[in-house]
Amino acid sequence: MRLIHFLRIFNSLNHEMRVLMIEAYFELCFARIFKFLPLAKTSNYFGDYMEETPFITKSSDEKILKRISEAIHIMSRHTFWESQCMVKAIAGMRMLKKRQIDCTIYFGTGKDESGKMCAHAWLRSGSYYISGEEEKHRFTVVGKFAKNVQR
Repeated sequence: MRLIHFLRIFNSLNHEMRVLMIEAYFELCFARIFKFLPLAKTSNYFGDYMEETPFITKSSDEKILKRISEAIHIMSRHTFWESQCMVKAIAGMRMLKKRQIDCTIYFGTGKDESGKMCAHAWLRSGSYYISGEEEKHRFTVVGKFAKNVQR
């Protein structure tokens, strides 16, 4: 029943958004596989360590940033694998890189409601948070990577 509901909504979207959602699904898949690799070996992929991209969003990028964020959040609920914060952030970073848009990925640690140590990742481009914004306030940044792309 849930699949039928999803397909009806998917079918009602415009072509551009449908393509973006399909892309988000495959990027979430890649990101989930990528997550299994050791961070020490993959950190260069994320960009410049402990650097940030500017907090200024170009007006020409605003629409695509919102659509990428929406596509990632929607499709992450429909994957049969875990698509939480780090997977969403990596998928978003790859989608932005494809469009030549700079971004910063953040990794943080903190404690959950029961006092256990936990981690979180979020992605920002300009002043817009693609993923993870809703929880970032609970975490201390322990690493960040600026992905500057050549325009």
